[in-house]
Amino acid sequence: MIIQFNGLKETIPQGLNISKLIKFFNEGDPHVIVEQNGRYVYPKNYDTCMVMENDRIEFINPNLGG
Repeated sequence: MIIQFNGLKETIPQGLNISKLIKFFNEGDPHVIVEQNGRYVYPKNYDTCMVMENDRIEFINPNLGG
């Protein structure tokens, strides 16, 4: 299925929740912030929040910067 991930179209397997999406993209930052369709996803909901076709997903790394 196709989603928009960090501004780019990406093809991902169906049936992923946010936790599995983090693993799929090999996100190594344990403090990553996830936004789905413009809304913050609480870490406690990563296992139950499903990714759907055409979702806009953003991974934000708060530890970046100077």
